[in-house]
Amino acid sequence: MWRAMAAVFWSFLGVRKNRDYAADFSQLTLKQIVVAGLLGGVFFVLSLLILVYFVTH
Repeated sequence: MWRAMAAVFWSFLGVRKNRDYAADFSQLTLKQIVVAGLLGGVFFVLSLLILVYFVTH
């Protein structure tokens, strides 16, 4: 699962090499990528909400 989280993290940043993308595609399942993407998205949104809360209060 950590490999899927790392792949999603680098994809969010947009700095993924084609070689690494191919390696991830061959080793990860669609289910792992979807779950990691959802968790990454939830973490991103929650971190933005917390940041806004601390800036405004």
